[in-house]
Amino acid sequence: MGKILLFYKYVDVQDPQALAAWQRSLCTKLGLRGRIILATEGINGTLGGSDEATDEYIKQMDTHQLFKNIDFKTSPGDERFFPRLRIMIKKEIVIMGIDPTALKASDAAPYVTPEEAHEIIKNRSKDLVILDTRNDYEIEIGTFENSISPQTRYFREFPAYIDNNLETFADKEVLMFCTGGVRCERASAYLKNKGVAKKVMHIEGGIHRYVEKFPDGFFKGSNYVFDARVSDKINDVVLGSCSQCSTPSDYYVNCRNAECNNQFLSCATCKNQFQESCSKECAELVEAQKVIVRTKPARIEDIIAQSSCTIGE
Repeated sequence: MGKILLFYKYVDVQDPQALAAWQRSLCTKLGLRGRIILATEGINGTLGGSDEATDEYIKQMDTHQLFKNIDFKTSPGDERFFPRLRIMIKKEIVIMGIDPTALKASDAAPYVTPEEAHEIIKNRSKDLVILDTRNDYEIEIGTFENSISPQTRYFREFPAYIDNNLETFADKEVLMFCTGGVRCERASAYLKNKGVAKKVMHIEGGIHRYVEKFPDGFFKGSNYVFDARVSDKINDVVLGSCSQCSTPSDYYVNCRNAECNNQFLSCATCKNQFQESCSKECAELVEAQKVIVRTKPARIEDIIAQSSCTIGE
């Protein structure tokens, strides 16, 4: 078992194509897999590999003039948690739908450390609003106590949510958070620029850094992650429920009907009964072989089961 790296940096990138070629060469050489998004506004990535490979990647990044001092967040894992290496060039490193030259990360609201955030929530004032900037399927399995969900399916819907709910934040202190911090940079800038909130702030390092410090703190449930783990269990609280029988569950699976590919929460009983299909209809289509059936592992448990290694190695 090696490491999974989660990282980003907002920085002026003049030649994303050249950086993409370097990243592809470096990751391939090191045997890393995962996803890296490059844009003129910076880099956003998650990679898995051996301890030696991920350590060397961090070392190489730290020698690059653009990428010094990145806050690399780590979790147990390796390249098996990702199907392949993907290097993408996009307009934004997280798609918010607003030109980075019009809404810059440098305009972000101030950070608060995980320790400061914990105290703010612990001594919660009547004017505090805790805002989760993630999407509905992430929030369904874990979030901070008494936080607000924007009920978005995609991050690009977030600006419209703010525009339509300005009264919620009027004269309030707003504490924002996301998985690792990358979304909150520009999201906090967007809310701050509206000029309605008394104060806007966001948690430095996001949920990832907070739960490292406070695993039994105010975040309840599991942290949704974008690799084969799907979720990272933080504590014993289960917020989600099976989409088929409503039994408490935080276990996401993708429908075996590859033409559907719906990601849904399932309990163990329904997972077996419906053969990892999201509905009776999809299960019947899979059984009758009338659709393309997903065969590749969707969860790390399946990946490990198909490997000669065990999770403890």
